[in-house]
Amino acid sequence: MNAVEIEEAVSRLAEAPFDSEEFPFAFLEAFGNKPTTLKRIKSKSGGSNQSDLGGVLQRNNIHVKVCPEGEVTNTLTALRDSAATARYKVKFILATDGKSFEAENLADGEIVACDYPDFHNHFGFFLPLAGITTVKQIRENAFDIKATGRLNRLYVELLKENPEWDKADRREALNHFMARLIFCFFAEDTNIFHSNALFTATIEQMSASDSSNTHEVLSEMFRAMCTPLKDREAAKIRNWADRFPYVNGGLFSGGVAVPRFSKIARSYLLHVGNLDWTKINPDIFGSMIQAVADDEERGALGMHYTSVPNILKVLNPLFLDDLREQLEAAGDNARKLLNLRQRMARIRVFDPACGSGNFLVIAYKEMRAIEAEINSRRGEPDRRSDIPLTNFRGIEIRHFSCEIARLALIIGEYQCDVMYRGPKLALAEFLPLKDDNWITCGNALRLDWLSVCPPTGTGVKVQQEDLDLFSTPLDQAEIDFENEGGETYICGNPPYKGTKNQTQREKEDLKFIFEDHIRRYGTLDYVAAWFFKAALLAQYTKTSFAFVSTNSICQGGQVPVLWPLIFNLGLEIFFAHQSFKWQNLASNNAGVIVIIVGVSHIKPSLKRLFNTSKDGSNIEIKTNKIGPYLIPGNDVIVEGKSAPISDLSVMNLGNAPYDGGHLILHSSDVDSLGLSESQKKKWLRPLLGSAEIISGVSRQCIWIEDQELKEAIAIDSIRLRVEKVKKMRLTSSDIGTRAMASKPHQFREMNCGKYSTIAIPLVSSENRAFLTPNLIGISCSMTNKSYAIYDSEVWNFSILSSTLHLCWIAAVCGRMKTDYSYSNKMGWNTFPVPTLTEQNKADLTRCAEDILLAREHYFPATIADMYAPDRMDTEFPLVREAHDRNDEILERIYIGRRFKNDTERLEKLFELYTKMTSQQASSKKSAKPKGGK
Repeated sequence: MNAVEIEEAVSRLAEAPFDSEEFPFAFLEAFGNKPTTLKRIKSKSGGSNQSDLGGVLQRNNIHVKVCPEGEVTNTLTALRDSAATARYKVKFILATDGKSFEAENLADGEIVACDYPDFHNHFGFFLPLAGITTVKQIRENAFDIKATGRLNRLYVELLKENPEWDKADRREALNHFMARLIFCFFAEDTNIFHSNALFTATIEQMSASDSSNTHEVLSEMFRAMCTPLKDREAAKIRNWADRFPYVNGGLFSGGVAVPRFSKIARSYLLHVGNLDWTKINPDIFGSMIQAVADDEERGALGMHYTSVPNILKVLNPLFLDDLREQLEAAGDNARKLLNLRQRMARIRVFDPACGSGNFLVIAYKEMRAIEAEINSRRGEPDRRSDIPLTNFRGIEIRHFSCEIARLALIIGEYQCDVMYRGPKLALAEFLPLKDDNWITCGNALRLDWLSVCPPTGTGVKVQQEDLDLFSTPLDQAEIDFENEGGETYICGNPPYKGTKNQTQREKEDLKFIFEDHIRRYGTLDYVAAWFFKAALLAQYTKTSFAFVSTNSICQGGQVPVLWPLIFNLGLEIFFAHQSFKWQNLASNNAGVIVIIVGVSHIKPSLKRLFNTSKDGSNIEIKTNKIGPYLIPGNDVIVEGKSAPISDLSVMNLGNAPYDGGHLILHSSDVDSLGLSESQKKKWLRPLLGSAEIISGVSRQCIWIEDQELKEAIAIDSIRLRVEKVKKMRLTSSDIGTRAMASKPHQFREMNCGKYSTIAIPLVSSENRAFLTPNLIGISCSMTNKSYAIYDSEVWNFSILSSTLHLCWIAAVCGRMKTDYSYSNKMGWNTFPVPTLTEQNKADLTRCAEDILLAREHYFPATIADMYAPDRMDTEFPLVREAHDRNDEILERIYIGRRFKNDTERLEKLFELYTKMTSQQASSKKSAKPKGGK
């Protein structure tokens, strides 16, 4: 369940008649507990209910008790003091008598106390019960989740009643209608309509209970709001609609068609209107509601929340921190304060993938807070803001999101005016809405960003009369901008999309952006196009930019493709945030792993590199340079190599089966083949991939050399499997797989060690302190989920197992989420190792053997067991000690002592990499014959 679904379930429970016996179980069900779980808790014999007070206790979650009337506070105290509460690590306690409701989060002592019918307003307090890790902003703005769910039900019901509005040519009209409703709900609760609940009350009074004329009533109200007061009489506006003010701004112009309502839809409409819209938070609400109008996204309704702290990780170092520093430096100096205010009035914030406007709204609100402090220090607290909404530009491909982005900014502006200037002045200047358009609907990678945000000294005007907020064509990109001389800050969270997930249109977008600049753009994530297009814009205007991105654009093979293009334009990374989780409101979600990269032509002497500590706080490092791998002090770009640059053994990817599973055998499959022991020895081999290496999973494979094929397929059980492989390959849609049908008895590759194999998993957990290669002392087959070094010297194992090598892999290889994704070309072949003496190799061989012996000591524990971060030091200390000795020996070869930290390790590795690759390049150059062709 997501947050919207949970809110709806909790609201239904609060509205239902109180049932003292069923309440605890209904409460657990509302937070996603399955019927089987509830059945176990309810069971009288052997159930999982551990309450010692006659209540209901779910381990590691909540202790609930329904008590006699008037005993709620005492019962909560008893729950807090309960031995079972402590023993079973309960997170929440809850007591209710059906009249009052009290609960406590035992982790932080936060308490909820309210009347029972109102407890649904605090559903966000309990979201951890559903596995949703929330931030404070979500809990304090439960209204936004509630409103999203109600509006979604209304939207779906309207589509049922008006199927013709579900077509492409009418969907925009329906989206526009929803934007009008949201504005009206907000306006009636904030006195913009000069009468409390005027909009909802008028619908209730003037529309029939059977909903037959609801659309006509709404249409007449909208008609009034787009008719100036002086024209109302001539327009014959009905008396009951004439009470509404003139809104304009295009919000109610361009036709007042309204979909027909069913009785259910009318009921939903009134229900939504009766919510308290003063609580709307535009920077949260917009990002959630954008899914309402998108069929594909509606299944994830409510999960689009983008937290304010995450957005500020982009905006603060991009430009807000600088503004605050200037404010601090200005003190009470009136002239400096005025200069800062004038500078801020010319700043443009541009989000070319703005969605529902989160980044723009937060930027606007933060700048208004700084401006308010300036006005306060200058003794002008009531001064009208000099920061126009039209300075906050956006491009968004979805029509409804554009509508919501503009609406969110309008609401944000009004709320800031109320906060800093007072309700009276805010109301006096709010209506009519300004006739401006500043959010453009279209494909940002195809539009000219210079026309949306023209450079200093350039004015691009829209030659159109009656330009207004919502009726101006949404694809109109050439918008006038009069704030010449200002800075432009580009920001946002563009779509990421790796190569495997890109649509054909998105691949064509990448081609459109990159084909004139580089050939290998097909390997890039979709988000890379935003970085490069922003870099191109920076050639024409005073621009810095920062985007949220998947970390893959700063890892592995994408680095040498994308970043030289950007750096060659004279830009630098001036701040970055290393990998962290960008979470939403999905239940049990792991979050998307992202980075933030800020790029500018302005080159401060100290750059800022951020990371997130375990407690969630930011850690900042100041450095003279930040390279594309987001490490301090180095801007070297590593190119993948086809062979090791150091004196290391050759590493290959394992053998790709492409067999439909017919050549791969589990234990039961081996027995079913009916082979003799000699036949097993001849045609079966151990099969190892990542899972087999790390977790000790046991599998084998059929291994047939060409010269043995006739003998092998004489065995029926083997022949049948080979035939199935051939059939699978012939029917494949992949040309390469079909070509392999000529040899259905073999994997694509048939690499195999004669004596030993050093196996390295393709993917390794970031939580382990070391990579986990293994040495296999028998002939075996490796799958393409692993890499292999065949029949090599054992000291290679020592290198693979070292902290130094892990640091290199973490920096230059790609990742699977946050796990390490190993690559022979990027990680092993590029790894710089000093020239090793025979003594060095002997020492490293001994270290490798010590690690293997330590593992053997703890047999049958698996590598997964021994390298688990919470178990390695306490349960498997010999393994840790062997690795420490290995690091000691290897690092002394590099610098004569242990490195102090990973930063120092990387500095040395990049220095050595640069030296070795430069020498090799020089050697190749000098080796070329002079003269000739």
